[in-house]
Amino acid sequence: MSWNSPSKKSRNHQRKSIRLKDYDYSQPGAYFITINVANRKCLFGSIKNDEMIINKYGRIAQECWYNIPEHFIHVQLDAFIVMPNHIHGIILITGVEATHASPLHKIIPINGPKSNSLGAVVGSYKSAVTKRINEVRKTSGTGIWQRNYYEHIIRNETELNKIRDYILTNPLNWKKDDYFVDIKEG
Repeated sequence: MSWNSPSKKSRNHQRKSIRLKDYDYSQPGAYFITINVANRKCLFGSIKNDEMIINKYGRIAQECWYNIPEHFIHVQLDAFIVMPNHIHGIILITGVEATHASPLHKIIPINGPKSNSLGAVVGSYKSAVTKRINEVRKTSGTGIWQRNYYEHIIRNETELNKIRDYILTNPLNWKKDDYFVDIKEG
């Protein structure tokens, strides 16, 4: 490799952002997110008779989701589902949480998402699920998630209701899902 060509690692850090340019993801709004398990591994359970059957790892993903408002008081949760290899959910950012008057609180982190933003919420969730699953599996430091996540800014009530319906009926449409993986029963 030439000294002038970027290494694979540095090229990965230069990836183009998939977020909406100049949009403040900490502002109040409704956001639909999908987070995928790495390599589409069906870590959280399976679909049987059009119903999601979550396993112990799926229960961890579910519990951590429902705990988000305990860690981010400016966040409310809406429709949510754990699927075999991903989760779908709606996060409502209602406003910025109360802060200290300390000037130190105003410092923006060098790396990572903006404090109180959608990215901070998703990052915290992914970290909590990973930590708890690794404790159960005794696999400290092992990642479980795909690197990024999908988000969509929900712009009106009609769109919100369509997304809610999509989330709640996702198990019925598993075989048509982009994330479908055919698991053979053994």
